[in-house]
Amino acid sequence: MSGVTTKFAVASMVMWMAPVVIMYGFYYQVFPGVSQMSSSAQTLASGFLAVVSVNLVISFYICMAMKETPHQEPQPDPTFLANAKASINHPTCSQVSGDSKGKGKGKVE
Repeated sequence: MSGVTTKFAVASMVMWMAPVVIMYGFYYQVFPGVSQMSSSAQTLASGFLAVVSVNLVISFYICMAMKETPHQEPQPDPTFLANAKASINHPTCSQVSGDSKGKGKGKVE
């Protein structure tokens, strides 16, 4: 279980940090060629790349979760199974009495 928590924490941190790094890089013109772009083009490109980076992190996290093998097969609750089997084998009083009362309901007098 701690592996799942660790993966979630790492994915959450990367999902928060990647857009901030991209916005920082565009604002301070760290990336090559950014200084030649207009202000509005820088804003659009940084916003678009920030959104794409978050979507990539989410899709990567989903792929990791889908590839993870379960540690054990899910098992039904034994109490629920016992109650379900008992209810199938022994009908309740309302089911028995309700069947005998319902036979004459179709007639109109």
